[in-house]
Amino acid sequence: MTEKEMFLNTWQREFATTMKILKQLPADKADFKPAAEKTKSAKDLATVFIAELGVVDGVVNGKIDFGGEMPKFATYADLLNAYEKTQKTMVPKVNAMSEADWNSMITAPVGPKQMGQVRRADMLWMMLMDSVHHRGQFSVYLRLVGAKVPSIYGPSGDEPWM
Repeated sequence: MTEKEMFLNTWQREFATTMKILKQLPADKADFKPAAEKTKSAKDLATVFIAELGVVDGVVNGKIDFGGEMPKFATYADLLNAYEKTQKTMVPKVNAMSEADWNSMITAPVGPKQMGQVRRADMLWMMLMDSVHHRGQFSVYLRLVGAKVPSIYGPSGDEPWM
């Protein structure tokens, strides 16, 4: 198995888990925001997953634009539909990357207010790990609004395996 095949398999598996988590949020809780000043609403946090697919598109195209605005959605259902649709369009684009493109360098953030050269494949892995991180944040939101938290990598209090 190539690294790209491993990435694609992992990415698609993690996407399915993320969708399972995102679908647990009751639509009427999309504006929920924990008390902390720097936290996002549930809907805004879920929008980060779509923005990360914009990073994927930039990696595929050879230039990432981090200056754009976050997408806006009228409803939480619209957001979920957009995430699913965008993911489906990105997978074949990554799959079509040549080995040379996969291993070529791209300009990306490497530290606070610092840009540098990063292997395109490493940017894709970083995006995937960042989305897993945000999914963990989102699972806390589920617990705080009283929604069920499904299993992610093992059983949860709401989805035991035994």
